[in-house]
Amino acid sequence: MIGRIVDISQDKRHLSLERGFFVVSSGRDELGRVPLDDIAAVIVSGHGITHSSNLLAALAERGVPFVLCASNHHPVGMLWSTAGNYRQSGRMDAQLAAPKPLQKRLWQQVVKSKLRMQASVLECVGAPTAPLLRLADKVRSGDPDNIEAQGARAYWQLLFGSDFRRDREAPGANALLNYGYAVLRAATARAIMAAGLHPGLGLHHQNALNPMRLVDDLMEPYRPLIDLRVHGMSVEGIEVLEPANKKMLADVLYHDLPSPVGVTPVMASIHRLAVSLAQTYEGDQKQLDLPCVAIEPLWLQDLARSL
Repeated sequence: MIGRIVDISQDKRHLSLERGFFVVSSGRDELGRVPLDDIAAVIVSGHGITHSSNLLAALAERGVPFVLCASNHHPVGMLWSTAGNYRQSGRMDAQLAAPKPLQKRLWQQVVKSKLRMQASVLECVGAPTAPLLRLADKVRSGDPDNIEAQGARAYWQLLFGSDFRRDREAPGANALLNYGYAVLRAATARAIMAAGLHPGLGLHHQNALNPMRLVDDLMEPYRPLIDLRVHGMSVEGIEVLEPANKKMLADVLYHDLPSPVGVTPVMASIHRLAVSLAQTYEGDQKQLDLPCVAIEPLWLQDLARSL
């Protein structure tokens, strides 16, 4: 079952556990409750939030990420469960032992998939796709030419206009992107933990201060889906993060995504990608189970229209 994203953005809320339910309260008043088994991730950005240790333990037992966000909605911390897949130890050993050439080839696959997804998004909004498709064909093992960054420079201007700059501290579309990526990051973290992999052992990201390097690697091909939703929101004049707008961004995870094995929700696709990486480390397969190389524009148009 695909769980729900629980967003706690109001100030001075208390989060607790009661008979298998995640309970949100304000003072003595209960504001709502959600069955723990229905939750995919919890995202907290409100001020003065308190919580019980029993709740955090129950979430960790279920592999549910508890994500803390700064005022700009960018994640700054995450509770990581130490109890994951029953094959966790063996898969982490294989992950640690993975040779560098293998990791470089896997990163090449991820970058190609991201660039082609970006091209599909540009096609959906009527922007030129040739620059991104040409770059995708040039990606070499390990992306030593940093084609990913070259693609980003062209992509942002083609999608949002020549004046747009991706800035985590900026309001408007940038704030919407921050929140959308936070939701995507939480879903990817859960998939990685469920697959028995360590989120800090990345394919490409090497920042020693980032404990979620693999998460940031594997979410790359899915970022353009958030970008497309934010583009549609911007066209509609939506620039402020409110509960309804957050739901629009979180709902991207539940939208059907074409894949080599049929149509499946985005969140399920992320889980398959994480499992395929674990199986690649173990030598059971050579290719990652990434989103389709070419997404049909009609599918993306459906995502863009579902505001």
